[in-house]
Amino acid sequence: MSGKIFYETFEKMEQFMTDVFIKVGVPAEDAKVCAEVLIAADKRGIDSHGVGRFRPIYIDRINAGLQKPVTKFEITRDGPTTAVVDGHNGMGQVIAKKAMQMAIDKAKKYGMGMVVVRDSTHYGIAGFYAIMAANENMIGITGTNARPSIAPTFGVENMLGTNPLVYGMPTDEEFPFVIDCATSITQRGKIELYQREGKSMPPGWVIDQDGNTRTNAAEALKGLDTGTCALTPLGGIGEELAGYKGYGYATVVEILSSALQSGLFLKNLSDVDASGKRVPSRLGHFFIAIDIESFVDIDTFKKHTGEILRSLRNSKKAPGQDRIYTAGEKEYLAWMERKDKGVPLNDAMQAVIKKTRDEYGLWQYKFSFDETIN
Repeated sequence: MSGKIFYETFEKMEQFMTDVFIKVGVPAEDAKVCAEVLIAADKRGIDSHGVGRFRPIYIDRINAGLQKPVTKFEITRDGPTTAVVDGHNGMGQVIAKKAMQMAIDKAKKYGMGMVVVRDSTHYGIAGFYAIMAANENMIGITGTNARPSIAPTFGVENMLGTNPLVYGMPTDEEFPFVIDCATSITQRGKIELYQREGKSMPPGWVIDQDGNTRTNAAEALKGLDTGTCALTPLGGIGEELAGYKGYGYATVVEILSSALQSGLFLKNLSDVDASGKRVPSRLGHFFIAIDIESFVDIDTFKKHTGEILRSLRNSKKAPGQDRIYTAGEKEYLAWMERKDKGVPLNDAMQAVIKKTRDEYGLWQYKFSFDETIN
């Protein structure tokens, strides 16, 4: 991060975001949910999806009329183990949390539950919803499509979203197993982070219309907006490093996020219409909860899963490496490091937070960096 880093407590930043959401018309209870999901990203060290995205992805979109602050959660189909929800372009976090809770409640009664959503908006870190299920002694699975950014293998046109495919499972350890990642090599939020920090991206993340890699984050973001650049799928360019696998899994998420709920897909999810006017993206999501005790005693499952993870971490290390990680471990370690320090804020984020506070008249908030911002 550029400049001096200041830290603010998670509690203060969560309440600050809640109050700003309320200022732009989000009902108080929904505002709490939105802030809860955002701060969860910072707690887990996922700075690309936390406070750093609060203003441009949510507040600015509400102000631009691209998503509705008051969420209408409409259940259009409802069965014993399934449901279809229309989110009417409301707050993605609110829609997603309710939908996953529906899936969990169905799984408690019938062993499994699946809820799909159409016409939603960006729902934050997908892992939040998988963890909801894991905390209820269930396996949680979720995914979402997104505005076009990934080029198909052997293509250069941005067609698929970053489309995360996420699993969460309880274990006998202090943290669940959670694999939360995009089906692209990276995601837009990570590029935004590189831009804020003034860093060049690794080659191979982004390609232009000639198939050449781009490393300038600002140019890449502009190219993604104009359609002249695209992200590469997980595995990278071409087939040599199995980029077709990331492309294939991104397509799975696209289908499950649109076909079951008759939602929009691919280029129709663009937030810019043919005339160049910004429009709602109308995203789709899916949520699956599986009751473990429908298959096996929960303590047996947790111990078995824990033994798998410990065996992986204790396996032979590569030369020069002293540690092997399993999914969810680094996020747990980030929380252990940050829980007493708070949210790290670089100079760019300090300026955004101060601007937001002043714009919405929330002068009761005093921040550690106030004297450094003009």
